Amino acid sequence: MRVDAIYENATVWTGAGVTNALAVLHGRVVALGSDALELSARSRVDLAGGFVVPGFHDAHNHMAWFGMGLDDVPLGDCRSVEEVYDAVAARAATLPAGSWVVGSGYDQNKLAGGHPDRHGLDRAAPGMLVRLKHTSGHMTVVNSAVLDQLDLANVPVGGDVVHAGGSPTGLLREQAQLLLRPLTYPTPVSRVVRGLERASEQYLSEGITSVQEAGIGGGLVGETPAELAAYQEARDRGVLRVRSTVMVAASVLHDLPDGAGFGLDLGLRTGLGDEWLRVGPMKLFADGSLVGRTCAMHDPFDGAETASDAGGPDNRGYFQVPEDELARTIRRAHEAGWQIATHAIGDRAITVVLDAYEAALAASPRTDHRHRIEHCAVLQPAELTRLASLGLIPSPQGRFVNELGDGMRAALGESRVPWCYRLRSVLDAGCVLPASSDRPVVNGAPLLALADMVRRRTASGAPFAPEEALTPEQALRAYTYGSAYATFAERDLGTLEPGKLADFAVLSGSPLDESALDDLGVQGTAVGGELRYQA
Repeated sequence: MRVDAIYENATVWTGAGVTNALAVLHGRVVALGSDALELSARSRVDLAGGFVVPGFHDAHNHMAWFGMGLDDVPLGDCRSVEEVYDAVAARAATLPAGSWVVGSGYDQNKLAGGHPDRHGLDRAAPGMLVRLKHTSGHMTVVNSAVLDQLDLANVPVGGDVVHAGGSPTGLLREQAQLLLRPLTYPTPVSRVVRGLERASEQYLSEGITSVQEAGIGGGLVGETPAELAAYQEARDRGVLRVRSTVMVAASVLHDLPDGAGFGLDLGLRTGLGDEWLRVGPMKLFADGSLVGRTCAMHDPFDGAETASDAGGPDNRGYFQVPEDELARTIRRAHEAGWQIATHAIGDRAITVVLDAYEAALAASPRTDHRHRIEHCAVLQPAELTRLASLGLIPSPQGRFVNELGDGMRAALGESRVPWCYRLRSVLDAGCVLPASSDRPVVNGAPLLALADMVRRRTASGAPFAPEEALTPEQALRAYTYGSAYATFAERDLGTLEPGKLADFAVLSGSPLDESALDDLGVQGTAVGGELRYQA
């Protein structure tokens, strides 16, 4: 047999073992090791001793949001609210009067002075429209020029407009961000396509070959009702360079005629598509953010700063939708055959979501449903047992411990930290563990996340539930096979075996060696056996 390419002179971690070469034909692996080396090939590629792993698969990211956000004023490195204002002023100075100044990535937990407010933004950018997105995506701060155009008398359920001294500060939390829709929505499809193109380029440079987009078409994270069309156009133009499974916002699902269930027009649901672009789960929000103190908790958030963090000392967060509506939507989507991915961060939200999944499965038993809890952040021991018994997949983010861990500890208090973003105990309970970034909430580079999943330290260097740390191999498996499994893609992705797609990353060293994790780089990334990135 003559194959398209043989990749040799490498250490190849297949997911099941280690070999030294792989052969590719028509985009798929056809042979490994000595079997590969014995074949004839149109080309032989010397990987110069690199370490090959299956392509990284990010099971929860926001690709369009990240790609388009590359044009925003970057605020993630700001360490005071005055630095935020200075960055806004610098951008405003480059724009015509009346323009939008959009920034993203600030975290009040890292800012001296807390959240920016409308008065500071008014001073920084007079005559402009200013919108600053919190790093979590669950909050936005606007200036007075924007606030004056919003219908503050009709705040959606599941959100709030923060006030101080009887007047709004400019901070819109959770569903209140939808008040901005008349001014900002929908995003032009052409801009979404360009965002997907820029994100794809970045992802390939990091060894990412497949992703799951965590919400399109509606809700807080949707960019346009035509978002799937943007993905299709990006694919047709050849600029969607990583395989993509898209979650569909629950708000765009509806009852179908003739008793055809609950879904999209034409009866579309989970599974439609091919190896490049597929419809994945329904995406549903139960609650909000931990670092923003809006997620639904059984007990109040911790710390004296709670009283000044738009919630008061008894703040337990809140749900994005009423609990009965949440349960009803989960039941209807389950009965209609959807995979379901429900965002739940607080322990109260997780309890309610588990109740809803349990009731839906009891009423309509279904094997291999692979329903998920996105983030599944504050997971009490008893609820971990329930989650495993129901066959659910938690989808935590390993990088959160580093970038957000100090803020999460402040919100939870020390006693609840052991429940937060659990990894090892999830595996020990028998669950399949996927890995993901939630990019652009944090840096989405998988090599950074692998180190964080192994080390469990915050940005300040403090240990964060170190008993939840993974071995390097467990972390690598989560970012390859585990994430593919969570998207029903493990038959094609996640390991390098004959018959599977030849998606892989070539690293400068072994990610199985903990001491080498800080020095690893990506030397190349192949999708379908074609090297699409080379350092």
